[in-house]
Amino acid sequence: MAKSKPDPTRAFNYDLDYRTLNLREQPELYRVGKGEMGVLLVQPYKSEILPHWRFKTPEIARESSEKIYQLFLDYKAQGDFVGMDMARKFLQMGYTRSRRYANHRSGQKYDGPVPDDQKGRSGAHGRPQLPREEDPIKAESARIFYAVYLRAREDETYKRLKKEWQQTYG
Repeated sequence: MAKSKPDPTRAFNYDLDYRTLNLREQPELYRVGKGEMGVLLVQPYKSEILPHWRFKTPEIARESSEKIYQLFLDYKAQGDFVGMDMARKFLQMGYTRSRRYANHRSGQKYDGPVPDDQKGRSGAHGRPQLPREEDPIKAESARIFYAVYLRAREDETYKRLKKEWQQTYG
């Protein structure tokens, strides 16, 4: 398995070969990062959580968020901080993505393509923001995910383990 020395100046190490890396076997390589960093990279958690991640309707969002929260609790019972953090990230992403579609039916926030030199980076990059078109169904999905995300984020065990993890591994 690829081992790369993490760059201490980066919140999440994007230099690792996540296609072959199993962070359950090498959890010391995991970095929490900011927000949703690495959510679609870190295995085996991505494969375990992603199939349950849906937000098309409030009913689907409720079922999805509760399943992902149950995975969070399962990881917690196993003492698996990386799994807990990944489940928290998927809950956060459920909120942010459903909120994006609540505001912009197409999911596109900015007008025009991302400039070639900015691909893979978030932000407007000089493009105007498209007008908002509130979708109340996606907005309700966002509220559902947000409430469950807060339950995970504010879990006392999670907060303690996150602090310990960051002190130990950065």
